[in-house]
Amino acid sequence: MASPTDGNVAVELNPVLKPLSWLLGTWESDEPGEGTFPTIKPFRYTEKLHFSHVGQPVINFTFNAFHAESNKPLHRECGFIRIQPGTNKVAFIIAQNSGLVEVEEGELTGNHLKLQSQSLGRISFAKEPHVQQIGRVLQLRPDGKLEQTVSMATDNQPLTQHLHITYTRSS
Repeated sequence: MASPTDGNVAVELNPVLKPLSWLLGTWESDEPGEGTFPTIKPFRYTEKLHFSHVGQPVINFTFNAFHAESNKPLHRECGFIRIQPGTNKVAFIIAQNSGLVEVEEGELTGNHLKLQSQSLGRISFAKEPHVQQIGRVLQLRPDGKLEQTVSMATDNQPLTQHLHITYTRSS
């Protein structure tokens, strides 16, 4: 599968990434997602995801979330996805605009990816309570929609579902 790079030159997908090719492209939420956590007021958000490659054995990604009613920019994440060759072991390397940097690892089963944080780093002046653990599930549903569920634990809350949203591929 060829994909354009920033220079608009199509490059072949690195064979290592074929099991993750279903992620490639741009995805936009078709309905607002739901955000909840015991210490915050529930909220609704929209999100645009972009997964791309430049021929290396890595997928580049950006996640951009917006407030559902005001369209105000909210959360941002960017990073890389790697798969251990010859296995179903996948890693996300993520930098967040909140000052959190994380490595999530997990397993790919068909079009279902389940990840757990392995290491977290944060800026020295990060807002408290601090995130201590993140779990993420991304799956391509039979109807062609991408679904994401994110769980989170903080200093004072156990691992709890935080976000749930579905997306439609826009390109």
